[in-house]
Amino acid sequence: MVNYPEQYDIPFSGLKQGTHLFDFLIGKKFFEQFESSEISDGEVAVAVTMQKEDRLFDLHFTLKGTVTVPCDRCNENIGVAIDGTQRLLVKLGSGYFEESEDVQVIPETDHRLALAGFLYEYVLLMLPARRVHPEDENGESLCNLEIIRRLNELNERHDPDPRWEILNKLKENRKS
Repeated sequence: MVNYPEQYDIPFSGLKQGTHLFDFLIGKKFFEQFESSEISDGEVAVAVTMQKEDRLFDLHFTLKGTVTVPCDRCNENIGVAIDGTQRLLVKLGSGYFEESEDVQVIPETDHRLALAGFLYEYVLLMLPARRVHPEDENGESLCNLEIIRRLNELNERHDPDPRWEILNKLKENRKS
């Protein structure tokens, strides 16, 4: 059995120059490999087209699927669609470094492209900035209503800290 993160590697040392296709499926076990991941589950199909040249690999990624993340409003799990493309250029050089956000250099002695970190980053980049449950046909949020009710109660009972009032008076005095 292949070591789990290594199953997302592309061994390139025996490949001829030209175009090569690779397919990966990333899911719950994949996302568990990343500490503090906000993604708890998912299924994303990844198609990689790699153009191999003498000292350069031009990779095009197509990602499509769904991941599970917490709702920004009620914190209940919500499925979010992932659908997009990314490009990565990998050059052979003297060591590991990043020329730019989409150009990486790896040592000439390497024989594999480790893609797991890039795949995780690409999924994160495809997540929308705001993730909330959609509304039903009546315009009502599908968020957990009990949690929303409790949050509203907390907002109503919140007494402002008296120190803020003192700071606001100082601010008003400066203006006059």
